[in-house]
Amino acid sequence: MHRSLDGLIFAPVADQAPGQVGTRTRFAYHETDGRIWAEYAGGEVVRGHLVGTREGDRLDFRYVQLRTDGTTAGGHCVSTVVELPDGRLRLAETWEWESAAGSGTSVVEQVTEHAP
Repeated sequence: MHRSLDGLIFAPVADQAPGQVGTRTRFAYHETDGRIWAEYAGGEVVRGHLVGTREGDRLDFRYVQLRTDGTTAGGHCVSTVVELPDGRLRLAETWEWESAAGSGTSVVEQVTEHAP
C-alpha cells in the first residue's frame, strides 16, 4: 500500500527556467480516493493549482499558475512517487506546457516546513 500525499509539503530540489517553479516554491498536496490536488506558490509563482489522479505510485495531473509578471500558464505532468532512505517522499516529474512550447523533467521532495 502506498503512503498518502495528503497534508504533505513538497519543494523543488533545483530551479527551473525563469517564470516557472523554483526552490522557493512550495506545494501543499491533498489526496483522497485516488484523487490528488495541490496549491502552490513561491518564487515567480503567485498562485498555482494542480488536479489529477493517482494509481499506485503514478500521478497524472494538469496544472495552472499565475506568475509574478501577470502571465498565466498551464500544462500536464506525470510523476512517480519514490520513498527516500530517510522516509520522506520524492516526486520524479515529467511535464509539458499546454499553453506554450516546452517540456522537461523535475524533482520535488517532501519538506517539513509549512506551506505558504
